[in-house]
Amino acid sequence: MEESSESVEVAVGDRTLRLSNLNKILYPAVGFTKAQVIDYYARIAPIMLPHVTGRCITMRRWPNGVDEPSFFEKRCPGHRPDWLPVGVGPGDSRGGIDYCRLEEPAALVWTANLAALELHSPMARCGDIESPTILVFDLDPGAPAAMAECCRVALVIRDILSAVGLDAYAKTSGSKGLQLYIPLNRPHTHGHAADFAHAVGRLAAKQEPGLVVVEMNKSLRSGKVFVDWSQNSRHKTTIAPYSLRAKAHPTVSTPVRWDEVEGGGDGPPLQFEAADVLDRVEHLGDLFAPVADQEQDLPTP
Repeated sequence: MEESSESVEVAVGDRTLRLSNLNKILYPAVGFTKAQVIDYYARIAPIMLPHVTGRCITMRRWPNGVDEPSFFEKRCPGHRPDWLPVGVGPGDSRGGIDYCRLEEPAALVWTANLAALELHSPMARCGDIESPTILVFDLDPGAPAAMAECCRVALVIRDILSAVGLDAYAKTSGSKGLQLYIPLNRPHTHGHAADFAHAVGRLAAKQEPGLVVVEMNKSLRSGKVFVDWSQNSRHKTTIAPYSLRAKAHPTVSTPVRWDEVEGGGDGPPLQFEAADVLDRVEHLGDLFAPVADQEQDLPTP
């Protein structure tokens, strides 16, 4: 390994990467450095990669830390390594663009070195961006509602899905909310997924009118949980499983067990930081493993 005052050269598998500014503090409230960000992504890579491989990844970068401005980067940078593949994704109003594909540990280390703290992934894979392999319910609490209310809504949605023979898997957003994923067979369409998620959200709102809202009007969300079904749109992404979040602390979008959701209003908050997640996967494995390969069919519209 060669080291200088500015950068260090490291081997990640068969790749050699030059990492820079390792002592830069990216989470000032807790002194969490860029080196620690890179270490987290290097160690979580075997668990995280099945959930991002084959998908067009949008990076959100904080080059000067979470207290400073950030920017989204959809188009994979031209300075990427020649071994890092790209995939054509939805892009923007001008058409498709080449996104980064993160398919090996070195790719996660490379993005971490860019201070891409957050990695966002779409519901469909590269090569067939019209066919989602995941359906998501994004549960967003409006204050004073919080995680406890999200857990209550998640259980309502789980029971609705169970009644039609569908399994769902929960993860924290790493922020204030909770997300439920349904792994899908193909072919499904984004429209079918969004319509189904909207219908389930409306049924949950009918069952819990004082707790659930599905309308986009933000003025209706105070004290309730917004079931965001629109995240299933073709051009939308959701925070990837095991991605860091750019909060005051290095929280992570963390898969959780249903018994943790059931106790979500009574036990410790469902919020996990990088060290917690590394410990969890060591003892629990990948709670989200079925999302990567389970195939389920949505009811016909």
